[in-house]
Amino acid sequence: MGKDEKVLIKGNYAIAQAAINAGCQCYFGYPMTPQTEIGEYLSAKMPELGRGFVCAESELAAINMVVGAVSTGVKAMTTSSSCAVALMQETLSYACGDEVPVVLVNVMRAGPGLGYIYPAQGDYNQSVYGGGNGDYKIIVLAPSTVQECIDLTYRAFYLAQKYRNPVILLADGLLGQMMEPASFGKNPYPDVDVSSWALTGAKGREGRAIYSCAPNEKKQIQHIYNLFKKFEVIAENETTYEEFEVEDADIILTAFGSMTRNIKAAMKVLRQKGIKAGCFRPVTLSPFPEKRIAELAKQGKDFVVVEMNMGQMFKDVKYAVNGKSEVSLINRPVGEWLSVEEIVSAVEKEVRYAASV
Repeated sequence: MGKDEKVLIKGNYAIAQAAINAGCQCYFGYPMTPQTEIGEYLSAKMPELGRGFVCAESELAAINMVVGAVSTGVKAMTTSSSCAVALMQETLSYACGDEVPVVLVNVMRAGPGLGYIYPAQGDYNQSVYGGGNGDYKIIVLAPSTVQECIDLTYRAFYLAQKYRNPVILLADGLLGQMMEPASFGKNPYPDVDVSSWALTGAKGREGRAIYSCAPNEKKQIQHIYNLFKKFEVIAENETTYEEFEVEDADIILTAFGSMTRNIKAAMKVLRQKGIKAGCFRPVTLSPFPEKRIAELAKQGKDFVVVEMNMGQMFKDVKYAVNGKSEVSLINRPVGEWLSVEEIVSAVEKEVRYAASV
């Protein structure tokens, strides 16, 4: 396949092949709909390339295997979905404390509990804030197209090793299962030198340590401070977002992941109807682009957050706006994707209400 040649490919397969291209040397996973095709694809490809593939006995085993592998400096990942990712939270906390470059792909399904494979975006809180113990932060990337499944998989491996911090690629069942034309190209990120910290065995190990808990209070306090100072650097250098026609907009539709596709279409319809709408989409959910949202809010632009959950990103947008403008929510927790017509109708209703008061 040529550099820019496109192929019609399912999102899950795109993630799997992008991981191979990014240099993933080990994959540990466990089947869970709707991401099972990632492991299926890699079960054939990884052995052909002489790389490690293990279908673990559980999701908990898989994530712990990843921690062991990445501690030696290799690129490794696991993939799962929602309720199974919930089982991995303790190990993700360890990975942040240990400062090891775990890559986790979460292809969301409905919840809470076991849930089902209906479309949903209910894992925002789980990913951005984490369910493990202690103070820590995870880098979270949210693709909106199959092409971005590829691009952000490349980026996930790079950021994980660059900052020695776990990265979650947060997709959803719709994106994992749909097919679109996409181009793989070449992994645009350089290899990161891990020789200063990677464990290589008993010999040559002096001065190296991977730990999540320091042996005394003062050292543990400093360790946590260092983790958060590192994340400030990440926020300064790696926060990314997309925006469309926000300059003259009165209302900015805001969404993450595949729901972005519908707000872009809704924006066009609203403009045809005389309502100056724009779009804003965080690509990094963590770090969250709060500074840019705050700038737009100070210009008097109102925000309408569109989510397939009960308003999880909504609170982060509201926090960033900080009372400078209005923030409202259009949402549904589970089921059919919020249509362009539903979004347009809800925005029109809000505009009419605002004009009447």
